[in-house]
Amino acid sequence: MERRAARYRVSVDASKCRGCGVCALVSVCRSPERCVGCLACYWACPHEARYLVPAAEGGTVRVTVDGTPLEVPGGVTVAEALTSAGFRFNEPGREPSLACRTGGCWSCALVIDGELERACITPVRDGMRISTDVAGFEPRRIAHGPEPHLVGGKATPWWEVDYASYVEAAIWVAGCNLRCPQCQNYLVTYDNASPALTPREAARLLAECQRRYGTRGVAVSGGEPALNRRWLVSLFRELARLVEPEVRRHLDSNGTLLTPDYVDELVEAGCNNIGVEPKCARVETYMRVTGLSDRDLASRYLETAWRAIEYIYDNYRDRVYLGVGLVYNRDLVSLEEVAEAGERLAAIGSDIQVTVLDYFPAFRRRDLKRPSPREMLEVKKVLEAAGLKVVIVQTSRGHIGPGDRRRPGP
Repeated sequence: MERRAARYRVSVDASKCRGCGVCALVSVCRSPERCVGCLACYWACPHEARYLVPAAEGGTVRVTVDGTPLEVPGGVTVAEALTSAGFRFNEPGREPSLACRTGGCWSCALVIDGELERACITPVRDGMRISTDVAGFEPRRIAHGPEPHLVGGKATPWWEVDYASYVEAAIWVAGCNLRCPQCQNYLVTYDNASPALTPREAARLLAECQRRYGTRGVAVSGGEPALNRRWLVSLFRELARLVEPEVRRHLDSNGTLLTPDYVDELVEAGCNNIGVEPKCARVETYMRVTGLSDRDLASRYLETAWRAIEYIYDNYRDRVYLGVGLVYNRDLVSLEEVAEAGERLAAIGSDIQVTVLDYFPAFRRRDLKRPSPREMLEVKKVLEAAGLKVVIVQTSRGHIGPGDRRRPGP
């Protein structure tokens, strides 16, 4: 993910292509006649049939940026052209930013020829008019759903789940700042072709789904929802207005962008149910799980997620139900590290709900062997021995939780 798009173009290894349709239906090229190096299809290809080669110079084109004529590189994306001209995109979580770089999250959206459009995948062209002021436009984002959900996410209170009744109306948003080779939702994560919704549109659909199925919560997952901050905060404001106060408003996040000020803003907007997934305890493992090759970036993301857990627990335990997600597969994470993560969580709060996903063959890691239910029960025992009281493990036979379904008393 750390490679600059302008230095590469994408070629196809026909011997690896399986004709799966991802490049035709999910991650769709905006410049099929000439690769502009956005790399969206490279990251999305589940069979790794696409590879990078050095890009040739593409000459220059003339564009207008905020009323100023500029000569910028041609044959690249709008994002790369502007970056070459000195424009600085913000860090992910502060728009406009190059957050997912695959076209799903719309965090990089600018006003291009009068319309809000994604700078990361849109080819620059001669005569293009670009404005970096998006204040007059509602944010947008690709979202799948809503659908009623039986199990919910990391922060769905465990006593609500009976596997017979719907507990949440959920949407899943496209775009992620991680590149997990075993991504279990990659057809959503790398989607840049579906219509994008405003927060008001998404909230209305969620509220309608909640009322229709009588769910106890509404939820947004992904992908990584926190990438487009303006969109996400607006979504929760709308949900707080549209659903009854007793309906939970749930965010599931990898936690990499959940700084204290972002958490504050989400809670004030009405989010009262937050799941954070640091995945593991060690940076090296985190890099292996997330596909990040930049150790400093991986370390920053991992620590931000862990600090978000601590911040939410210490400051909002009376207003926000907190859940934490860890992962397990013996080829990726050791039981020793599971214990380490458990001890760190127990030091924050022994009553924190912890859900462990059993990583199974998916996306580019089809060689993984799914952990057996017996292995996942061992993971559960390790975490409980570390001092955690509410541990749920996902297994091939269903989720195994703390025991009965009674809500704990005060």
